[in-house]
This record gives sequence, structure tokens and C-alpha cells, in this order.
Amino acid sequence: MVVTHRRLEQLRASLSVVSGQTRPIDHLVVVDNADQPEVRALVESQPVEATYIGSKHNLGGAGGFALGMLHALATGADLVWCADDDGRPEGPEVLATLLDCMDRHGLAEVSPVVCDLDDPDRLAFPLRRGLVWRRLRSELYADGEDPTTASDLLPGIASLFNGALFTAEALDRVGVPDLRLFIRGDEVEVHRRLARSGLPFGTCLTTAYLHPQGSDEFKPILGGRMHTQFPDDPVKRHFTYRNRGYLLSQPGMRKLIPQEVVRFGWYFLVSRRDPAGFREWLRLQRMGAGEHFDKP
Repeated sequence: MVVTHRRLEQLRASLSVVSGQTRPIDHLVVVDNADQPEVRALVESQPVEATYIGSKHNLGGAGGFALGMLHALATGADLVWCADDDGRPEGPEVLATLLDCMDRHGLAEVSPVVCDLDDPDRLAFPLRRGLVWRRLRSELYADGEDPTTASDLLPGIASLFNGALFTAEALDRVGVPDLRLFIRGDEVEVHRRLARSGLPFGTCLTTAYLHPQGSDEFKPILGGRMHTQFPDDPVKRHFTYRNRGYLLSQPGMRKLIPQEVVRFGWYFLVSRRDPAGFREWLRLQRMGAGEHFDKP
């Protein structure tokens, strides 16, 4: 299933790879948050059985994935493979590789490595293993591991929803994304539920999903030992910080609150010398923690 919003040409590139897998998808579901006739025509032209769902109300990524997942489950799907409109699988073997990894390791969910669309050797988003931030695909293996003999699974870590493959049982246990989050953090919230469920999941290191670079938002502090997130777009900042406030108030995340205050306090007050920015961050954090999901 794919969620889209006013990105026709990027969606076209995504669907060409999704629909061309060597292990063909059984059914394509596209949720269009702009309800555009040209998107319907593109979906209906695909060489696979397809369902177009046009929403006259913008549900955001969270609501779009929730709607698509529920539709897939309602039609009897055993597995749901997720994609978005600005990224795509790295090639035609991705689904087959994910299925093989899922079967061999007995996983309820498996994700590919999410790599930079313009430089596939780099990660689209930095990932931390232990105390070290990894930015290259090769760095996802443990220090000293030989990729040719190491396990193909990074357990307990997964990027959602860029190429993530869920079993129906996993969605029954974990649920679908929270519509209230709209964008930003919905995948983190589902990851939190997945980790608490006890279900086995992880990242398959031998296949990838290509996505536009997103690491520019992550700003290093304390000599690179820690990072904060600062989207340049004020609307994205609103959703990022508000939703993060909600996430940190949830079971399994509350222990991170002191670290969060230190990180963002240092970034705004020391690195940026921006007390007004810190006050705005605090306001949005409190808004999320209080479950006030106002839009900007």
C-alpha cells in the first residue's frame, strides 16, 4: 500500500518499482490524500490489481497509512507492504528478499535499510547503534563484522513505513497509526508499540528502500555525541515537536524526558542562542503531552 499527496511524478516512479517486483504484489492499494483524478488514472493503469482510495480530507501520513492498512486487512490480506510517494524500493527483488528474511527469522515485521535516493551507500536518516551514530549502509554491521558472513538481520530496529512489511497478526497486536499525529512521529509511535508487543521484528540488511535525504534535520551537539532535530520548515517543526511531546508521555518512552530536555536545551540555548526557540519547543512539547493536537 502507498500513501500519496500531490506528488504525481514521484508516485509514478514509486509505483513502477512497487508494481514490478519479481515476487508480484497481490493487490496494490493507494490512498490519495488530495483525491486527484490524475492519481486515480495512474493507479488504475498499473499492471497489477489495484484499488484507489481518494480522500477529500487530508488524513496526513498517519491517517493515510491507517486507512490503507485497515482496507487491506478488511479484504483479507495476510501481509501489508508499506511505501510512500517520495521513495521507492531499490529494485525488483526487495519484496522477495524481505519475505525470505521474514520467513527465516520468524518475524512479525521486517523493514529494508532506508538509503539516500541520490547516494544509496548513505542512510537517508542517521541510525544509532549503542552510542555511535551510523550514517553509511556498511556501518549498520557491528564493528568488526564481515558483511559476507554476518547475519542479514538487525533485530529490534526498523524504519516505518518506508518499505516495511507487516503480518496481519502484527497489525492486530500493534494497531494502525494514530490519525491525530497527522505527520511526523507516527512511525516512531508504531515502533514503540511494536517493541512493547514482544513480537520479533527488525531490519533486513541485504535490501533497501530509497528515500530523499533527511539527515540534514539532525543537528549534532556535544561534539557529535548527541543529536537534536530541527526541521527548517516551521510547519514540520510544529508537528515534530508536538508529536514528540506526546510520544515521550507514553509508556516505554518517559525515561527519555530528562535527556530530551538536556538535548534541546543545549541546542537552543547554547548552540543557537535562541531562547525564543526553546520556549516554543517547550510549548509544543507540553501541547503534545497534554494531547492537544491542534494544527498550526
